[in-house]
Amino acid sequence: MQGSISLSFSTPAISRSDPARFLVAGVGVTPEGVSFSRLQGQALRFCVRKFAGVGRSPHLVSSRKLCKKTLAAVTDNGSTGKGFDYDLVIIGAGVGGHGAALHAVEKGLKTAIIEGDVIGGTCVNRGCVPSKALLAVSGRMHELQSEDHLKSMGLQVLNHSYDRQGVADHANNLASKIRSNLTNSLKALGVDILTGVGTIVGTQKVKYGKVGTVDKEVTAKDILIATGSVPFVPNGIEVDGKTVFTSDQALKLEWVPEWIAIVGSGYIGLEFSDVYTALGSEVTFVEALDQLMPGFDPEIGKLAQRILINPRKIDFHTGVFAKKITPAREGKPVQIELIDAKTKEPKDMLEVDAALIATGRAPFTKGLGLESVNVTTQRGFVPVDERMQVIDTNGNPVPHLYYIGDANGKMMLAHAASAQGISVIETICGKVHVLNHLSIPAACFTHPEISMVGLTEPQAREKAEKEGFEVFVAKTSFKANTKALAENEGEGLAKLIYRPDNGEILGVHILGLHAADLIHEASNAIAMGTRIQDIKFAVHAHPTLSEVLDELFKAAKVTAGISRSVDEPVAV
Repeated sequence: MQGSISLSFSTPAISRSDPARFLVAGVGVTPEGVSFSRLQGQALRFCVRKFAGVGRSPHLVSSRKLCKKTLAAVTDNGSTGKGFDYDLVIIGAGVGGHGAALHAVEKGLKTAIIEGDVIGGTCVNRGCVPSKALLAVSGRMHELQSEDHLKSMGLQVLNHSYDRQGVADHANNLASKIRSNLTNSLKALGVDILTGVGTIVGTQKVKYGKVGTVDKEVTAKDILIATGSVPFVPNGIEVDGKTVFTSDQALKLEWVPEWIAIVGSGYIGLEFSDVYTALGSEVTFVEALDQLMPGFDPEIGKLAQRILINPRKIDFHTGVFAKKITPAREGKPVQIELIDAKTKEPKDMLEVDAALIATGRAPFTKGLGLESVNVTTQRGFVPVDERMQVIDTNGNPVPHLYYIGDANGKMMLAHAASAQGISVIETICGKVHVLNHLSIPAACFTHPEISMVGLTEPQAREKAEKEGFEVFVAKTSFKANTKALAENEGEGLAKLIYRPDNGEILGVHILGLHAADLIHEASNAIAMGTRIQDIKFAVHAHPTLSEVLDELFKAAKVTAGISRSVDEPVAV
């Protein structure tokens, strides 16, 4: 449905930027632009200190043996098994492929990654990263524009403005920096970067190459595909990249239209409404469903509309399709023909300066050669099992072939792709790992932010009806939080959906200051299986925003007792 498919650009890329310090002849050196995961950094720091004669101990000999293995794993890119060029070949060097490559090296796998575009994929180059740079600007602009907010804190700002090119450069420079960091981290760990478009040509065999060059073939014990997605543009919409464009072009911020229509009110559309209104544009949402923000918990969506939509220069049309959109040309503005989403009868004609198509993402699987291993996509998505192993046309797992990220239909989030990639590496290395997707958080980086993990209230109640248990809801307000009030940011709500009989957390939804950071306590609790009766004993620093979650868990009414022994110490 137009407007109902959305990919969170909000979600931040998983950082692996803890620099390892090399000790050469006792001198600390940090190679410029080189970054490692925290585990790799710790391993290298420890091992190089041992070889430099620092930190000697009675166990030095055994430590040296351990370090030789560790250094081989994280710097020599392991060694392949007999008969294969690599232990692992990854097609796609976005956040998912990058995370999988680094974890594979940690596990001692000889790894190569094939990329036909640029390192970092959509998230780094056309999504999460540059959008966060624009949103950092919009947050400051919204604050400067709120005279009442500033006056209440004794502040006066007489003038404020922005330089469009400077804002655009900030987004572009950030993407370039992160892209360089990811590239350097792969090179530093010995991951072979193979340039070209990757195609499966048979079991455990891949070819790659650029247009106009001779393809090369490599073999691998296991193959992991992480090709991501592209903007989805419905039929009838003509994209010229100037006046009618997708998020890919919008992030370049080549101009700021006076009036822009945003087709789709999911994560992408909502975040861009935050940016454009901060920079002075008027915004009109076009949404196919009967309410804005259809992917959010309904209660959070209503509150978000009151805070993020109603006070700003935003109007909206719901329950309508954009049947046809024509770019501006020959002195005429962008024209948008609206029809009723149910009856398909004509509804309205909009004439605006620009239109952003934010109707979600479509899986990118073109040219992968999946037919060579008897795999057929389903609505464009590649079918996989719970271990991300690809399923063929007959419903059988394809040996040694895995698919992670946007194109497997599980969850269109960059950090979900990375988590799936790490999970696959664990499975490949003999430790079968199944990722709990209900524990993966999502966030929308508006001002204030929105975050969520697990089920919405309607989803939880539907599940409860089928399985025969009760659902309770607890809520806390940011108005009761000292830190939020100190920032004069009391608008916000945290909502907990749970089972009162056993304390299971079914979902948590937050709208408020730094909601994207706060959600992780809840997501980690779901991932670890921590129950409310245990987590309510956790201690939070005062005064901090984290106390919003502290009060939320304490407000829950659980009939079950604590799930650990009374004599067992509590680790917090």
